[in-house]
Amino acid sequence: MKALWRAAALALAVVTLAVCLAPPALAVLEVGSSGSDVTKVQKKLIQWGYLSGSADGRYGEKTRQAVVAFQRRNGLAADGRVGPATAAAMGVTLSGGSVTAASASIISADHRLLSKLVYAEARGETYKGQVAVAAVVLNRVASASFPNTISGVIYQSGAFSCVSNGSINNTPDSTAIRAALDALNGWDPTGGCLYYYNPKATGDKWIRTRTVKTVIGNHSFAV
Repeated sequence: MKALWRAAALALAVVTLAVCLAPPALAVLEVGSSGSDVTKVQKKLIQWGYLSGSADGRYGEKTRQAVVAFQRRNGLAADGRVGPATAAAMGVTLSGGSVTAASASIISADHRLLSKLVYAEARGETYKGQVAVAAVVLNRVASASFPNTISGVIYQSGAFSCVSNGSINNTPDSTAIRAALDALNGWDPTGGCLYYYNPKATGDKWIRTRTVKTVIGNHSFAV
């Protein structure tokens, strides 16, 4: 009898230890969720144009549809739920579970190259200014007047001084990485501009003939 009690106690101890050592469940946001994590996701979706209205912290049908649209654009499983993969693509950290700090993570080769361009060209600018520089690259990719890839645009002859002087090869910081990701996800503070320049630092007469649409930090953004 004592042997049976010892065996039962040992089994219970093993189960208890396994439960204690088990990794925490990953956070997943879905219809019915609420709180600060939902608000963070909604703010991103609003910023990128997937969701209209305000970030109210309640995960309803409109938020689910916006998440599905985001997932489809980014090649993710379009299930309308925000788990680790979708959170990483959004650049948000979910506090309710063990999701890594994806906001400073490289998610693709294009993201890495764009981050390097942002760091080389705009690391002294505001965050919005850094996103704007990345957006110009993406606007060129979408334009028939430029190469149709990020690498083609960045390495186009004479396009960016950071390529000719080698600073494109520097390692980007977390801010540049986040800014590039925000641009890739649809934030364009320039409203479609194809050019930018620092009027205090350039002697290029041609670039000054372009129509300036907005000024962000030290850069004029033009079409």
